Amino acid sequence: MLFLAKAALGVSATLAVAGAYVFHEGVIRVDVDESRGAGGSHVHFWVPATTVSVGLRVVPRHHIEQAAAQARPYLPLLREIAKELKKYPNAELVDVRETNEYVRVAVHDGKLYIDAVSDTEDIHVNFPVETISDVADRLEDAAPSI
Repeated sequence: MLFLAKAALGVSATLAVAGAYVFHEGVIRVDVDESRGAGGSHVHFWVPATTVSVGLRVVPRHHIEQAAAQARPYLPLLREIAKELKKYPNAELVDVRETNEYVRVAVHDGKLYIDAVSDTEDIHVNFPVETISDVADRLEDAAPSI
């Protein structure tokens, strides 16, 4: 019985540490709701931001090199955007409103929020600003040299 208690404690501690590692970068949230009558689609998912870093490591090398070659001219801009967004942990960047529509881009507590709402659909995406740096780092590492 004592062995089972120690095993359960070990498994619990391992799961707690693994969970803390997976979620230490935050969560990427995507919510899309179509409001076209009863047949509208609803997509909601939450993914640990760590999966982006890990995912970029397991993509086949030739695919990541191809993406990096295409993104190469924009990598300095991407890196600057990430650096500047970190300086403003709570800022509203874009807020455009019309009668039944609006688009809002803001940074709050180190997360970038993008919201687009109209009569036909609502789209809400948020992710940690640090994820932008992770993507830029990985693409820069894989970019073929000039």
